[in-house]
Amino acid sequence: MVDTVRMLSTLALKGAVQSLAGQYRAAGGARIDADFAPTLALLDRLRAGEAADVVILTREGLDEVAREGRVVTETCVDLARSFVGIAVKAGAAHPDIATEAALRAALLGARSVAYSRLGASGILFARLIEQLGIAAEVNARAQIIPQGFTAEKLVTGEADLAVQQISELKQVGGIEVVGAIPRDLQTPAVFSAGRMVASDKPDEADRLLRFLASPAVAPALRESGLEP
Repeated sequence: MVDTVRMLSTLALKGAVQSLAGQYRAAGGARIDADFAPTLALLDRLRAGEAADVVILTREGLDEVAREGRVVTETCVDLARSFVGIAVKAGAAHPDIATEAALRAALLGARSVAYSRLGASGILFARLIEQLGIAAEVNARAQIIPQGFTAEKLVTGEADLAVQQISELKQVGGIEVVGAIPRDLQTPAVFSAGRMVASDKPDEADRLLRFLASPAVAPALRESGLEP
C-alpha cells in the first residue's frame, strides 16, 4: 500500500477532509496530503499541469476536467451539497435574513459585507445583489477578497457580515453563522470527487473515493456544515 495520496480540494470540503483524514488512516488507508483552494483556482492549476491523485471540485468543475481528459469519468462521485450563508462576529446581533426583503435590508444596513471573488459563493452573491438591485450600494462598501475565508474579515472588524458556503464560514473561529440565504434565492453547490487520469496510485485513489462516498462520512459532513 502507498503511504500518501495527493488531493486537491475545494475550500468547502476543508473541514470535512481534515476531520476524516485521521479516520481514513486509522482504517488502514493512506495519509491524505491535501491542498485546498477555490474551484476556479484549482481548475487553473490542473490545466497548468499540477499533479494529484484525487480532486474535489464543484460538480460543474469536475465535469469540465473530465471532458478535458484529466479525470476518469467512471470514478466521479457526488459527495455533498452546500448552501451559501451569512455570518457575523461572535456576540454580534443576528440580522433577519429569512426572506428576500429581510436579506436586502440586512445587506444595505451593514457597514461592510465580505465575499469572495473566486469562490462559487462569491459568484452567486455577486449575481444576487444585482438581482436585488443593490449591487452598487453593497460593493461600494464591500470587502471582496480574491480567495480564502471571508469570515476572517469579521474577526478583524473590517466587515459586519460575511457571505460564503456555510462549511467555509465554519472554518473560522470567533464568528457565528446566522443561517443560509433564503433557499429560493440560491441553488446549492454540489461538490464531487474523481481520480486523476495521471495518478500513479489508482487503487489507493479509488479506495479513498469509496470512503468519501460512503455513509460513514455523513456525520463529519454534517458537522462541517455540508449536506451528504
